[in-house]
Amino acid sequence: MASGGKVLVYGGKGALGTIVVNYFKSRNWWVLSVDLCPNEDANANAIISKTTDWKEQETEVRSKVEEVLQDQKLDALLCVAGGWAGGNASSKEFVKNCDTMMKQCVWSSAIAAGLATSHLKEGGLLQLTGAKAALDGGTPGMMGYGMAKAAVHQFVKSLAMEGSGLPSNAATVGICPITLDTPNNRKWMKDADFSTWTSMDYVAELLFKWSSGQDRPQSGALVQLITKNSNTTLEIA
Repeated sequence: MASGGKVLVYGGKGALGTIVVNYFKSRNWWVLSVDLCPNEDANANAIISKTTDWKEQETEVRSKVEEVLQDQKLDALLCVAGGWAGGNASSKEFVKNCDTMMKQCVWSSAIAAGLATSHLKEGGLLQLTGAKAALDGGTPGMMGYGMAKAAVHQFVKSLAMEGSGLPSNAATVGICPITLDTPNNRKWMKDADFSTWTSMDYVAELLFKWSSGQDRPQSGALVQLITKNSNTTLEIA
């Protein structure tokens, strides 16, 4: 394995995950990607094929990660998997969208936490991905999204408490962006003010610092990423 640290990136082939994998690799860290498709730049991959049953997916991912890691421990486990779906309670696709958001945001967070109980070092970092919109009150135009992200926020708080099952002195931190500057977001929101969107490179650098023990927030923190005029600041919710 690489001489730096060891990190698992859950969602390592997504827009943000790809940037995170490449950033950690550039810092000589060994990287394991977990996703539906392989990330060729990662040192190893655990590919998810079970997508309809939560328990089956957890069993598959846990088995594949154990096969790769064996007795190796991780310095950090970063869950940057997720997605977005709109719609209110009257939308024809309401329940379908809620189901998609639960699978993309909640399933991934829960499976990542389960992996952390077995494979994270003492004092390591577990990071989950929430959303600022779900901190600010209701999300009537994207109810499934808000519901799933609110669950992730509560999960971060629970994991930070004594008796959570995580290794000793491990920290659980949630990032809560507004809008990430991804190619897909630019495609569908061409007229938006991109100066208020958070750079994925910034997020990757931030997660690297926290994984390395630098400026890491207190466990249980929900860290809002506030970007104005292309400058991002951090605010604890």
